Amino acid sequence: MTIERRSFFRTAAAALAASPWLASAAEDKATPVPPTHDMSAMPAYWTGKEQIGMLLYPGFTALDFVGPQHMFAGLMGATVHHVAKTMAPVTSDTHLSISPTTTLAQCPAELDVLFVPGGGEGTLAALRDKALLRFVAQRGARAKWVTSVCTGSLILGAAGLLKGYKATSHWAVHPLLADVGAMPVEARVVRDRNRITGAGVSAGLDLGLRIVAMLRDQPYAEMTQLLAEYAPEPPFNAGTPRTAAPAVKAMVDDMFKDFLVQTRSALSTAPTLK
Repeated sequence: MTIERRSFFRTAAAALAASPWLASAAEDKATPVPPTHDMSAMPAYWTGKEQIGMLLYPGFTALDFVGPQHMFAGLMGATVHHVAKTMAPVTSDTHLSISPTTTLAQCPAELDVLFVPGGGEGTLAALRDKALLRFVAQRGARAKWVTSVCTGSLILGAAGLLKGYKATSHWAVHPLLADVGAMPVEARVVRDRNRITGAGVSAGLDLGLRIVAMLRDQPYAEMTQLLAEYAPEPPFNAGTPRTAAPAVKAMVDDMFKDFLVQTRSALSTAPTLK
C-alpha cells in the first residue's frame, strides 16, 4: 500500500462529501456540506486533534496493538503516541519489535484515548509493575476513553479502572474480570460509559473501527474498513469456544491452566497505587 492513509481520506472526502449518505450521517452536525467536489467539501469534524496513547510493554501481543493502531493512524489530525518506559524498541510475545514515540513520563497528561494491549507472560509482568500501573491509573482517570484488547483489560482492572464497569477480555481469562471488580460480558466489543474493551487479539480490529466511528462518523469508519479491506472470511469456524471443536478447545484450555493460576495470583498481589 503506497498511498498514505490520511492523504487517502482527504482525496476520498472530496468525492464523498456531496453524497446524500454523508449528508444524512451528518445531519446532527452543525457543519454544512458544500455541493462541490473540492477539499472545502470535507466536513470540518473529519479532522480532529485527538491525543491517543497506546501502551507498550515487553511481551505484549503484537496484533492486540497493531490492529487498533492501524485504525487510529488514519484519523486525520490525531496524534498517536506509542508509550513505553524508555525509547528503546519494545519486543512483543512473538518477537516483533515496535518503536515507542514517547515515554511514560513524557506522554501527554490529557489523553482522548488510552489504549492497553494484552499479552501472556508480558501481562503477568505488567500486573506487577507499579510504575506502569500508576501510569495507566493516572492517564485513565483523565482520559475521555479508556480502552483495551484481550488481557489488557486485566491491566486496566489492576489499575482500578474497571470497578463497576461491564467489560470483556480474551475468553480464556474472561472469568478473571470479576477479580478486578468488573462485570464480565461475553461480546466482541463492550462499551460501558467511557470504557471500551475488546475480546481476544483480533477483536482489536473491531474495537479500532468502533472508536474511529465514535471520533468521526460511520462513513469515515467505513472508508477505514474498506481501505484495510477488512472483510474476514476465516478458513475455519474455530474462532470462539462455542464454535471450536471440543478437542481443540480442550487443548487450548490445557494451555491456559497455569496462566490462569499465575494471573489470579498476580491480580491478588498487584501493587497498591495509593
